Amino acid sequence: LQYGLNSNRVEQIKILETEAVASAHRIDLRAVTGPDYGRIFDHELVDAVQRIAGNGTGDTRWKVPGMLDWSTGIYNPHVDVRRDTTTLYASDRDVFLFLVDDLNPIEAGRLPDGSPDLFFRGFYCWNSEVGARTLGIASFYLRAVCQNRNLWGVEDFQEISIRHSKYAASRFAHEAAPALLNFANSSPQPFINGIRAARERIVARTDEDRSHFLRSRGFSRAESARVIETVLREDGRPPESVFDFVQGITALARSKSHQDARLDLEGRAKRLLDRVH
Repeated sequence: LQYGLNSNRVEQIKILETEAVASAHRIDLRAVTGPDYGRIFDHELVDAVQRIAGNGTGDTRWKVPGMLDWSTGIYNPHVDVRRDTTTLYASDRDVFLFLVDDLNPIEAGRLPDGSPDLFFRGFYCWNSEVGARTLGIASFYLRAVCQNRNLWGVEDFQEISIRHSKYAASRFAHEAAPALLNFANSSPQPFINGIRAARERIVARTDEDRSHFLRSRGFSRAESARVIETVLREDGRPPESVFDFVQGITALARSKSHQDARLDLEGRAKRLLDRVH
């Protein structure tokens, strides 16, 4: 790398240098990219989110999520924001912000025991000013978040991803930020209607139907069995409607230890709901 920077190469490069925090006399080389790399600094993403979500501790509807009490299954939206409870992260290579609107739950039908089925809005966004990853925002409806920040019951997952091209900063201003604002202010009725339609859409009556329904949608034999078993255990009956299968898939996602694997399953569940809408 040092040789390439010192030699008279014909390739153009763009570098990011910053003064080291620990020493005012040292310069750190943080990134080397192509000349058309459209850098969006992490603080620009934070500033954009703050214009919508404030400080994330309750001065707006968006806040750091509370926690799910494993012993009672009760979600508590009120927790003190500390280093071990925060969902706002930054490092030398990226930033990740995760906020929810968990003080304004949305009722989307009833659970098998007759209690209201409550969801709330949530979103997370990410960026890397050194080129480690794209900029993006993902919004969704979810049931609860446990203290290790696993997402429980994600529905209607939407994602915008923006590559760091030459016009990335203007694309973010025109696409991602307005999309988040629209999501915050949008009516939940289409989501509620989609849940209702999924509950009413019966797609399987027998064990063979259930297995075929999942296998034909890319689930392995083992995954299909686990989805069906989970619904049977949690609801006391085998899955019949599209919504039953979606709940089983999101429950299976909770068992995944890595967020990307969980979101892959959540996305597959979303596609099932989209076909019903």
